[in-house]
Amino acid sequence: MENSGEGTEHIVSSYDDDLKQLSSMLLRMGGLAESQLAAAIQAVTRRDSELAQKVIDTDQQIDELDDEVNEFCTRLLALRQPMAVDLRNIVAALKLSGDIERVGDYAKNVAKRAIALNQAPMVAPVHNVPRIGSLVQRMIKDVLDAYAERDVARAIDVWNRDEEVDELYNSLFRELLTYMMEDPRNITSCTHLLFIAKNIERMGDHTTNMAENIHYVIEGTRLHDSRPKSDDTSTFAGPSEKVRKLET
Repeated sequence: MENSGEGTEHIVSSYDDDLKQLSSMLLRMGGLAESQLAAAIQAVTRRDSELAQKVIDTDQQIDELDDEVNEFCTRLLALRQPMAVDLRNIVAALKLSGDIERVGDYAKNVAKRAIALNQAPMVAPVHNVPRIGSLVQRMIKDVLDAYAERDVARAIDVWNRDEEVDELYNSLFRELLTYMMEDPRNITSCTHLLFIAKNIERMGDHTTNMAENIHYVIEGTRLHDSRPKSDDTSTFAGPSEKVRKLET
């Protein structure tokens, strides 16, 4: 088969079809992960264990799509022997698929915590979870749009917004610790919320990984700036070492 280089058209039209199919698979997988996050957040705020279980059960679909993407990319690498931008596209697709799969796993973890949280009394900070969840959900949507439209500016914007996710996580972390210190009866609920918030924050990290890979696909270079990170919970000087290490 003909190798494809930078800026050249593919001689074999079926190769174009293969690349379009790969893109479609990734976008379908990403859309499912985005929906999983939205449903998991609803399960938390509505105390809906049935919805949470549905999120847990649906995660298998994301795993299956991840396997399909890996198999498809392996076949393309073997049969097409891609070069330049095509090679970047396929290698990046493998990485994007892995990040989306992890987002799905974290959504499943949030759902599992939601079920456990429903067995404990509700605490006020639960109402702040949708804020950080909505921010990450918008990041996932925008990074998928950036991939579909090959929009490097949108990918960079998503990459920069991870700092806001960290700041919201820091704020929620401190609020939850305050509730735990004020009343030990809040510890169980707040501990579950801590892990829920951390799972959402990690989804943001994987979304910025996706933005970096999209930049690489489009520009052929890596983002050279250090990723904006504002998560300082590991160094938070709280009243209890045991509490401070809940997230480590």
